[in-house]
Amino acid sequence: MKKVLAIFMVLAILAGCVALTACGKKDNNDPTDSSDQPSKTDTVNVDDIPDTMNSTDGKYVIAMVTDVGQLKDKSFNQGTWNGVKLYASQNSKSYKYYQPANDSNANDEDRYNAFVAAITGGAEIIVTPGFLQEAALKRVAAEYPDVKFVFIDGYPLQDAAGNDLKNIAAVAFKEEQCGYLAGYAAVVEGNTKLGFTGGGAGTNPAVNRYGYGFVQGIQDAAKAANVKCEVNYSYLYGTNYSASAELQTMVSGWYSAGTECVFACGGSMCNSVFAAAAAENAFSIGVDVDQAEESTTVITSAMKGLAAATQKILGAYFDGKWDTVGGVSSNLGVDDDAVGLPFETSRFNKFTKDEYQKIFDSMKTGGSLTVKDDYTDFLANKVEFENVTVNFIA
Repeated sequence: MKKVLAIFMVLAILAGCVALTACGKKDNNDPTDSSDQPSKTDTVNVDDIPDTMNSTDGKYVIAMVTDVGQLKDKSFNQGTWNGVKLYASQNSKSYKYYQPANDSNANDEDRYNAFVAAITGGAEIIVTPGFLQEAALKRVAAEYPDVKFVFIDGYPLQDAAGNDLKNIAAVAFKEEQCGYLAGYAAVVEGNTKLGFTGGGAGTNPAVNRYGYGFVQGIQDAAKAANVKCEVNYSYLYGTNYSASAELQTMVSGWYSAGTECVFACGGSMCNSVFAAAAAENAFSIGVDVDQAEESTTVITSAMKGLAAATQKILGAYFDGKWDTVGGVSSNLGVDDDAVGLPFETSRFNKFTKDEYQKIFDSMKTGGSLTVKDDYTDFLANKVEFENVTVNFIA
């Protein structure tokens, strides 16, 4: 997909910055370069920016509508919302969050109605995180061509006649790359029995890329260390990307049976995994944003630049440069420093920064390592790994 490098700069994940935490501390380490952020962003604590504000004219020019799950999920939705708040705060813009009806059971009509409410409320640009937005987004973007939309974890969309919807800017990430890094690091740290629990019941492309990359990283690290690994892999209890007693019970069972580290990949599902890990004195891996402060069990997090990418697209719109992003898709990865691990806050004892940098660089274009992103055969249990046994749990 076409990259918009003029819009997405380099993140200082590898430059020793303090990471942006999932619970929204300082936003100075989202995977894109802070050097091109508004000047005050480096010192702003995003928690100090309120989630709600009162517009003097009653209109809210920036809006965000989620697909399902909680806004404050300490992961994907919250990471994107942090970008909205930071941009609005630094540029004196009004902003508002619109939650679709029926919460985690929201459907396309619920999402469409939330979009219309935002437009009625004065929204000029709406941030729409999550691939489940597609149907409602196609409809509303065609009906309101003057309103702009930011489709996070998305792709270009067309109207009923097959014409590109130029009022949608799509941003996707190469989650398989940071998933790989997390899996590799976990094995180097000495873990040979691992787990993955994902949201979306196997239908979410980003979650699937995270998971497949995670297992590929485990395989390569296990082969290098001449060890055998086992992975419990499940999408159970993750349909709505929410924490649940059922999920915690399942993961607790894994830990009790010998699993040492679990990658929690799906909104607030992480809370169930963190609780299970803490109770069993085991380890976990966070996702989307740096979740180190959420639990002492988190050894690292597979991160992508949600907040920074959101700010860049908003900036393109308000700077009169929408034509550089509208109707275009960006697929951001290590070449853009848009994915990676927050090394400075990771709890590594064996995995070194030099080793991390070497693997990171090898994944760049022209390097020796290509992480596969087509997970179709993997999820069908048709991929064999020399050093890894994958137990698909359904």
